[in-house]
Formats: sequence, structure tokens, C-alpha cells
Amino acid sequence: MTQIIKGENLPLSGEPMRVAVVRRSGGAEAPKVDAAALLVDADGKVRDRGDLVFYNQPEHAGSGIRLLGEARGEGGVVADWLEIDPGRIEASVERVVVAASCDGGTFGEVEDLYVRAVSAATGAQLALYAVEDATTETAILLGEFYRRNGGWKFRAVGQGYDSGLPALATDFGFSASDDEDEPMTEAPVAAPAPAPVPPQGAPAPLVVEKTGAPAPYTGAPAPYSGAPQPAALGRLNALPAEFGPEFPYVEYQGEGKEDIETGLTLPRGFIAVDVVKKGAGYLDIVTLTVRKRRWRQVVRSGMDDLRGVGVLHHDGQSPLRLRVDTRGRWMIRLRPVSTLRAFDGPVEGYGPDVLAYTGDETGVRFRFEGDEDKKGYFGVAAHRKGGHWEYRFSRRDRGRGKGDLPRGPRLLVVEADGAWSMEPRPGGGGGFWSRS
Repeated sequence: MTQIIKGENLPLSGEPMRVAVVRRSGGAEAPKVDAAALLVDADGKVRDRGDLVFYNQPEHAGSGIRLLGEARGEGGVVADWLEIDPGRIEASVERVVVAASCDGGTFGEVEDLYVRAVSAATGAQLALYAVEDATTETAILLGEFYRRNGGWKFRAVGQGYDSGLPALATDFGFSASDDEDEPMTEAPVAAPAPAPVPPQGAPAPLVVEKTGAPAPYTGAPAPYSGAPQPAALGRLNALPAEFGPEFPYVEYQGEGKEDIETGLTLPRGFIAVDVVKKGAGYLDIVTLTVRKRRWRQVVRSGMDDLRGVGVLHHDGQSPLRLRVDTRGRWMIRLRPVSTLRAFDGPVEGYGPDVLAYTGDETGVRFRFEGDEDKKGYFGVAAHRKGGHWEYRFSRRDRGRGKGDLPRGPRLLVVEADGAWSMEPRPGGGGGFWSRS
């Protein structure tokens, strides 16, 4: 029996786990929930702010606990996932407390709230605790993993705080407030940013005319030959060559849902994907397996008149296959990641984008303006060579925020429902559970 009630506990095997803070979203007006982990010593306190794992500080350096990011499922289910390996946790840490805060309402208004731990290796459920008695709380301790007789156990806690984060912070020995920093350089971000400028001599920027039928899909381009590419496709950033192959730009046009057999079998690595979609409606682009099953997400957006950038990781073996799923006209262009914009100073964008980062570990400050009257979502994930990635920071409504980036080289994949700006800020991380 792995499902327990408030106050009960369960023994654990000590194997690596993934822990989800799950709830059901009630739409745009529903309270926003943020999950976190607190590493607590024998005195019941965090040693310093480094013992907090949350959206602006998603990994604990000493114990390897990570916040993987948010996932959405059918029926409005939303989950924030943590990765915890008890075998890596520092000896001075007695407990790992899984907590959450609520913005724009109380936990009594959050539907189907529960915390669930599963085996990282098999996915088997290890523990589940559903919160059934929340009322006016705006911060809550959901459960805790704690040492006992040389092993680990999980306890369902369910302790809430009507006064929110300040009371929770006091109990664990830190402050929930954050010092004000100097404002970011104000730059207008309401207008869409221009498309990435290709090198001199490369194909012209992606354009879809407002009148006339789209150009039909005409089949695969000439096979990749592996021959040296023209000097016009010279590198625009400092990404190592092994991040992705060089090849001539390839464009496809269509309307509605369509599968594309590109015929391209490029060397293993990342490929940048420029996207234009005219009109309203959802757009989803994925790679396909040989049997035409969905495989990897490339771009997903609900923005009107979308113009953005996505990225895919090609295995270098089977020919590349793509599925474009939308209602209106669209155009996509494949190009080398060497032509992506570099994140080496302030940047602006509108909608999804991909940036190349080759600097040292740094703090980041960002501003998200959204799309007209929609609050939208802004998030950044860092991708390493080989296709491995992790969420670094995000925001679910308009405003400013802070985060951090690991040492490069990385591809920074930006998910955004509108206008945004971002700048590196060496030495500056994020403030605790503060999205502004």
C-alpha cells in the first residue's frame, strides 16, 4: 500500500525517485502553484538559501536534487517534477521537505492536490499523499523524506500557512523577502523581433504572403552529400561544431496537418527550425519515428500569426520525418544551429526562440510582456550536446524575474506566448519564490 493519509509514513528503498506536485488547473483564473524542496539539517532549519530548490534555483549543488519543470496532461492536470536521489544527499541533511506556494488564491481553491513519488528507473509508485483538508492556506508543506535507522522514509505532512511564505520561511530559518535590484535597462518589447538574419548570401528570411495559396509541398530536397558548405554559411556563434551539422537551408510549405518526409539523413546533432504560421489556432510540430509515431517535440504554440524558432535533435541514423499539425497555412525552414543568435548580451524576442550560449555560469534577468491581454507563459530550458536538457526558470504571467544558467555551451530554448527580453547578469541568481 503506497497511498497514505496525513501523518502516516512509509519506508523507502533509497533508490532514485521522481516526485510530482500534482493539481488540476481550473483555467486562467485558477490560483498558480509553485513547488519547491527544502533541505533541512538536524536543527530543523535550512543552512542557507542554497538549501532551497525552486524555479529560480532549480538544482542543489551538493545533493543533486533538481526541479525538472512543469508538465501538463489531459483534463487540465499539471505537475511540477522534482528529481531526488537519496544516495547523493549530503550527510548533514536530515530531511527533504516538499512544499508549495499558491498565488492568486488559496489551496482550498486548488483542485485535486497531491504529491506522488515514483521510481526513476521503473516508474513504479513509491508513495502518494492527497491533500483533502486545505482551506485558507497560501503555503503548504506536502510531505518530507527523512532519515531513519540508516534508511529513508516518507511522511505525509499537510501543514499549511494562512500567512503564506513568510511564516513558512520563519519556521525553516530564512527570509522570504528579497532585496530590490537595480531595474533592467528598459527597452520596448511589445513589437515582434525581426527574424534571425542569415549570413550574407544565404536564403532570404522566411516570409508567408498574405494573399494567394501556399506553395505546395513538393517532396524531399536533394540528399545531404556531406560536402563542404559555402562560405556564406559561416558560423554566427561560438557553438562547437559537434552541436549540429552544417547544411544548406531547406524550406517546406503547407496547410493544415501534414507529415513531411524530408529525405535528410544528417550527422547527429541539433537542427534549428524556423516556423511561420498564419492566422489563429494551435500549432504543434514533432519528429516522427519510422512507423510515424510521435517522437520529439520541436515547437508547440497557441499564438496567432506565429513567427518563431524551435529546435530538434536528430539521431543521425534514419531519415528525418516531421509532422506539422495546425489549421492554417504554414512554412518551416531547417537551418544549422551555428546560425542561431548568441546570448552574450541583452536580447529581445516575440514568441518561441532558440539562442546559443557559450559563456560561464551566470545569473539571468528577464522581462515577460505576454501577448496583448493574455498572461501567457515564459520559460527557458538549457540543452546540452547530446540532447540532454533541463528547465532553468519560468514565469506564468507578465512581469520580471531572475534565474541562472549553467556553464556553456548550451542551446537555450525559449517558450513564450508573447514579447520578452532577457540579459545575462553574472553573479545574480533568483530570489526565493518571487516571480517579480
